[in-house]
Amino acid sequence: MVEPETKQQTKRQVPAVTRALAILRLLAKSNDPIGVNPIARSLGLVPSTCLHILRVLQDEGLVDFDSNTKRYSIGIGILPLARSALQKNSFSTLVQPRLSELSNRFGVTGIATQLAEPAQMVVIALSQSTIPFRLQVDFGSRFPPLISATGRLFAAYNGLDQTRLRKEFDKLVWDHPPRFEDWLAQIEEAKQLGYGVDQGVYISGVTVVAVPVFSNNGKMVRSLVAIGISERLQSEQIPELAQAMMDIRDEIQDLQI
Repeated sequence: MVEPETKQQTKRQVPAVTRALAILRLLAKSNDPIGVNPIARSLGLVPSTCLHILRVLQDEGLVDFDSNTKRYSIGIGILPLARSALQKNSFSTLVQPRLSELSNRFGVTGIATQLAEPAQMVVIALSQSTIPFRLQVDFGSRFPPLISATGRLFAAYNGLDQTRLRKEFDKLVWDHPPRFEDWLAQIEEAKQLGYGVDQGVYISGVTVVAVPVFSNNGKMVRSLVAIGISERLQSEQIPELAQAMMDIRDEIQDLQI
């Protein structure tokens, strides 16, 4: 019997696409419109090349241009693409009503995140609490996968070696940065518990509880996260909250099988 040849697929670089995506990400993160030259400098592009790409993106409605200030911002044409992606994501559809129940029950902001390239966790479902004081989180918000309670789980379940962890840890921004050794211990604790907790380390006065959601190969690719004011979300409530989140995770994964 002749065995079929196995061909290693190679990824061909497409610079124009890579640059266009980099421009869109930069504009999406910026609070203010940006001119061509600052965009080009930030991304290491030739200004004329940057301008050509911006004009194409503008024609497609993905970028808006202010002729008075000569600056660009992210366009509303991106919204139908984002909406379609969320609607076709069965996980976000299934988790949304369950997050609402969680928020009402525990008085927390509930979010679901999904790993996206380049190495970021993106908010794909969201439910705000009904209490007067709450934290503002938006659909599409991005944050490093190793930050806060979610980050401890990501490190615990995705097989990152200590050298890689040290390198990525040094890039993280916290209100109260932990020592690396303490962070490693917290990663191990999160793995033993099955959930992660961050009490005022990432953001002062804010408690974050996270539960991992796994792919078929056992990697953590999503998370359920509850965010609450530390004075309201007491330590003794956390195990009950985490169990409720794990129940949601297990129920959804059973429905997706």
